[in-house]
Amino acid sequence: MQQQTDDMEGSMESPNLEFEYGDTDSFTAELSELYSYTEEPEFSLNRDYFEEDFKNHVKGRRWMELSMEEQRAYVMRLLDALEVTDRDKRLKVARAILYLAQGVFDECDTETDVLYWSRHNVFLLYDMGIFTALLELLSMEIDNNQACSSAVRKPAISLADSTELRVLLSIMYLMVETIRVEMEGDSPERKAAREAFKTELGSPLYNGEPFALLLFTMVTKFCSMNAPHFPMKKVLLLLWKTILFTLGGFEELQEMKVRMRELLNLPPLPEDSIKVVRNMRAASPPASAMELIEQQQQQKRGRRSRRPLVKQDSLDTYNEQDPFKNDDARDEEDDPEDVDSGIEGEVDPLDRDVIIQPPPPPPPLRPPTERVSFPKGLPWAPKVREKDIEHFLETSRNKFIGFTLGNDTDTLVGLPRPIHESVKTLKQHKYVSIAEVQIKREEELQQCPMTMGEEEVEETPAEILYLGMLPSLSQYVIALLKLLLAAAPTSKAKTDSINILADVLPEEMPITVLQSMKLGIDVNRHKEIIVKATAALLLLLLKHFKLNHIYQFEYVAQHLVFANCIPLILKFFNQNIMSYISAKNSICALDFPHCVVHEMPELTAESLEAGDSNQFCWRNLFSCINLLRILNKITKWKHSRTMMLVVFKSAPILKRALKVKQAMMQLYVLKLLKIQTKYLGRQWRKSNMKTMSAIYQKVRHRLNDDWAYGNDIDARPWDFQAEECALRESIEKFNMRRYDKNQNSEFTPVDNCLQSVLGQRVDLPEDFHYSYEMWLEREVFSQPIQWEGLLQAQ
Repeated sequence: MQQQTDDMEGSMESPNLEFEYGDTDSFTAELSELYSYTEEPEFSLNRDYFEEDFKNHVKGRRWMELSMEEQRAYVMRLLDALEVTDRDKRLKVARAILYLAQGVFDECDTETDVLYWSRHNVFLLYDMGIFTALLELLSMEIDNNQACSSAVRKPAISLADSTELRVLLSIMYLMVETIRVEMEGDSPERKAAREAFKTELGSPLYNGEPFALLLFTMVTKFCSMNAPHFPMKKVLLLLWKTILFTLGGFEELQEMKVRMRELLNLPPLPEDSIKVVRNMRAASPPASAMELIEQQQQQKRGRRSRRPLVKQDSLDTYNEQDPFKNDDARDEEDDPEDVDSGIEGEVDPLDRDVIIQPPPPPPPLRPPTERVSFPKGLPWAPKVREKDIEHFLETSRNKFIGFTLGNDTDTLVGLPRPIHESVKTLKQHKYVSIAEVQIKREEELQQCPMTMGEEEVEETPAEILYLGMLPSLSQYVIALLKLLLAAAPTSKAKTDSINILADVLPEEMPITVLQSMKLGIDVNRHKEIIVKATAALLLLLLKHFKLNHIYQFEYVAQHLVFANCIPLILKFFNQNIMSYISAKNSICALDFPHCVVHEMPELTAESLEAGDSNQFCWRNLFSCINLLRILNKITKWKHSRTMMLVVFKSAPILKRALKVKQAMMQLYVLKLLKIQTKYLGRQWRKSNMKTMSAIYQKVRHRLNDDWAYGNDIDARPWDFQAEECALRESIEKFNMRRYDKNQNSEFTPVDNCLQSVLGQRVDLPEDFHYSYEMWLEREVFSQPIQWEGLLQAQ
């Protein structure tokens, strides 16, 4: 009962979160996250440089008063000035361009005006070719060895070391993000510009590779300590938005998936997963009357030290300490903040049958406000794979006939009538994925290279990006995970770790308490944004590569696994996740564009501590969901990786994450728990029946998956290496066949017809006919031929 009371308290304390998942946060939020609060004085610096130059060339007028032609002429003059050799002059011109992209805020009265003029100016800048000029300057800054070596030698790096890079990346980010977002009133010219820019960014136009590859190079250079002054937050945000723009967001992915299934003549998807998840409600089983009474008694008695819940059963056989425990953390069950929520505790005896029958109606003693309306039916249509049907028939034939028929799923002779009905039901729910078709096609191409001929590969943006990333893909993945680890709130500062705060720390460190508080908020916010951009970027890459070709996805996923992505994400969640999601590391008064059109209020320690009035932090919840989705992607259908979740004792960490009452986050946590329940032992399942019930209600069913009982646990030993090596071999064969152009030399046909060979035209140098007689004399006639030796050699 003690556990039930704690569970109920946990579930009552955490409210439902009104969170709408999407590709990004609101447009203004995404713009404000580009700037650190320590960069706030630079807004007026940009304005001053613009006005100084503007007044010299356009006297007595404001930017808004110019005609379109006059604005274009002025931008053309700025473009010419960008090409000067003087570094300081170039920086001033770049700041003037940044002020235009920021919306000439000094001439605006409201935030809406700033956004309007920012959009107007960005399309103008793109039309005038500013982006290409900025790209050349960015390449120069990346290759600036003097700045790199200077930064490497410095003991402490600050904002001042990355000024030029920050200005250039800020303009490029504003252009990519503004043009990416569609608005209702966009003219046909703007729509055409958007498509042209999208194609330009995704095509190998920049030194023969897409723009994203240049940014990936910056990431790896930074993580290898060769360029510690690179402003990593801005690079990651720009990289994420570039890939989101060129490859497409989650809704575009869903549309592409539907189109591809039509092309492959596969049946349509049983439902739109995005809509199903949006309509889900967070699970929170109501407290019973007995629990309410117990809670009142508990409050009277006062809080006492809680006894730890030792329910982790079969995992205790490992008898090892949690590898991710923070040194200063208490046991997870002892922390009143971290008590398992009502979704996971002991259950009433009536609820034990919830897995095989609908949930019972709530007893009348419950308060009416506590009622939960259970959905009619399950949210997902069940699915069955072809190999599941084959396995079922193989078992049935062995049992009733005594022999099997291989992959034959049509012959049911000799099997009893109920088996016929079972097979019919399984076939009704059979789902063939795009990945299965791609794997089968790849096997055919590998087995019959001559018969199948050359594969026609469509040059999609994802294909172009994969081709560019392929030579250094492992470096890119390791660099992104290094950044994720450095920005994770559970990470301890180490001397050898990378410094991700180069673009947030000011030149002069704070001297007052207020300045220290402000910088502390800025640093935490900075880390949260890095986690958000990295998680969203990795998820986008995995999803797009999986749709483009399954082995491209598997290649990235395997590099993630080998780079310890699974324990890294579990380490991230091994914290008070409710505190992380409700963190208030933002100062609304300093957010762009609010800070440039309103008077700056006096900041006090109390106002900084209070933060904003939001119930939760959008970016942190977004990051958590994306990290869970990545973990799902790389462990799904992989026995060895599922066992890694078990070995790393992920169940209690994931259970704590269920306290966040947001349906989408709960869904992905429950998916991760479902794949390992059969390995956690009967005692764990028995003491976590509410979690089992939630899995039943919210996660898609596989008709013959014995996840809830664990009767069909694979007898084979857990051989991580064999499974991963087999997958690696398939991936390497795919990459060799599709991307290694020299590997088909042994299949090149040989012309062995004498007449044909002698009749071939051979290109000879122009002066050959002058000296060919000398060549014949030297190379042919003067060389004695040992005919006997030739015959003996034969």
